[in-house]
Parts: sequence; structure tokens; C-alpha cells
Amino acid sequence: MSTRVYVVEDDADIAAMVRRQLERAGNCSVTTFARGDEFLSACELATPDLVILDLNLPDTDGLVLCRELRSWEATRTVPILMLTARTAEADRVTGLDLGADDYLTKPFSLRELAARVSALLRRVEWERGTPGGIYRDSRLTVDPARVQVVRDGAEVHLTRREFAVLWHLISLCGRVASREQILDAVWGLASSVDARTVDAHIRTLRRKLGEDVIETLIGSGYRFRSRP
Repeated sequence: MSTRVYVVEDDADIAAMVRRQLERAGNCSVTTFARGDEFLSACELATPDLVILDLNLPDTDGLVLCRELRSWEATRTVPILMLTARTAEADRVTGLDLGADDYLTKPFSLRELAARVSALLRRVEWERGTPGGIYRDSRLTVDPARVQVVRDGAEVHLTRREFAVLWHLISLCGRVASREQILDAVWGLASSVDARTVDAHIRTLRRKLGEDVIETLIGSGYRFRSRP
């Protein structure tokens, strides 16, 4: 079965190039949308496996669509790759906070886009097939099959990328992971993603889950703090 990818991009030339690139690169069925309302209607009929989302659309803002997708049960964990001409850090951080898994700024390389899409889809498959079942301690319950985290009885929403960072640290069973090791394990694109991206995800995980979950070892990296 082919992977269903929805591309939300009002520039017809860019949308066509992205569709051709992804269909050539792998077993993808790509549908393009120029408007946010058409895209949301399509999501109600058939849930995509991955969404590529432009932030500047004629009828809405891509950040609004991102928030909407994360509010629906069917699309809550669908990976979202943002395309944006906005270069301000605040815009990128806002998108990630709303639930986007990755972003790419315009102009972009089609080969890099395809590589990032492949990495996101691999991450989804890894999460679904991760052995070891559910992690539990006195604070946290982490379920990789459902991509779900519960802290002190309350569910905490994480993006897929945030979840992947957390689960990678948990899977190390107390060993330390450097930023580069986390990039290799989670992004698979260590040469093209800034290592500071890991730091940003760690900060977000601490904000969402508490400062006691991930420990920083200066000069070495990060370690998950397990509890009885």
C-alpha cells in the first residue's frame, strides 16, 4: 500500500515539483491542495500518512491548520513537515510548539525535502515497531505504540519528534547520549540539521514533562532520569 501524502501549497509550481519528487523517490501517493479548507475536508474523508504544510496560504495560516490537525483524534499523531519562507526563529518555534515535527525554509532542495520525508516516515515505522512495550515509573507512562505520554496521571501532548527524542533516551537505560548521537538516531540527517535542534527539543520536553526527566551532563550530552 502506498503512503498517502498531502501537500498544502498554494504555489502550483512548487506543489507540482514536490509531488513529482516524492512520487519518484518512493511509494507515495501525493495529493496537493492550494487552500486550507479543501485540505481539512480531505482529511475528514481520508487520514494522510504525512502532511507537508506551507505556512502562507490564501485562506488561512498554516499554523492554524497545524493546530487543527493536532486537535483531531485521527490526525493527532500524523507527522507534519512545515514549508515556510519565514526565517524568524519565533515562527519556527511556534510551529514546533503547535505540533509540527520538522520544518524546511524556502527556497529548499527537493532532495533534502525527500530525505526529511523519508526520515519522518522511518520514525513512524520505528515507533510502531519498537520492542520493549510500555515504559512506566512513578511519574511517567510512555507508550510507543500509541505515541502517548502520561505524567502524574495527565496526558501530555508531544510531537512525534519530541516523543522520538524522549523514547531514544529511555531506550538507552541510563546511558548518556550526545547531541550528535541523538541527531543520528532521531533525525537520520546529522550532517544537515544543526545540533542545537536537539537542545531546543530537550528544553521543550523539560517544559512539558518537568525538569526532573532529562539530565544534562556538561560536555557529554543528555540522560533520561528513571524513577522507581
